[in-house]
Amino acid sequence: MDKAPEAFRTISEVADQLDVPKHVLRFWEAKFSQLKPMKRGGGRRYYRPEDVALLKGIRLLLYSDGYTIRGVQKILREQGPRYVMDYQGLGDLPRAEDTMAPDIPDVAANVVRGAVSQEIASEELGSQDIGSVEDDIAALIDELETCRQILANADRQD
Repeated sequence: MDKAPEAFRTISEVADQLDVPKHVLRFWEAKFSQLKPMKRGGGRRYYRPEDVALLKGIRLLLYSDGYTIRGVQKILREQGPRYVMDYQGLGDLPRAEDTMAPDIPDVAANVVRGAVSQEIASEELGSQDIGSVEDDIAALIDELETCRQILANADRQD
């Protein structure tokens, strides 16, 4: 006999439903303060439908979309548990590459590298301010160089 959708679930039922081990659910409870299953005598956990929905969203963010624990904590803090409960997968949230920098035309990147003069670039870019684009690209190149150095140092330590 199947349980009603609004019925509480045991940790075993939720673990089977989400295809994760029970210890992972207990670990997530420690990492995500928004997860608060009811506990009965002997510490036995009972998950409400809202708990299960939140766990599904967390699992999707971690396992399917590649977020870290800290990343999911940030989403929960900024967007709230309801957002994660309703989360359906990639496309709902901006990915890191979507929020890093604006699209910059290749001609502007060439100006920074010195491959094209500012006069030619200004004609090709139209009204866009080449100076601000140039500054943005230079900042991105600096950031990439810093990342490259960090990765090189990490490789040497291994």
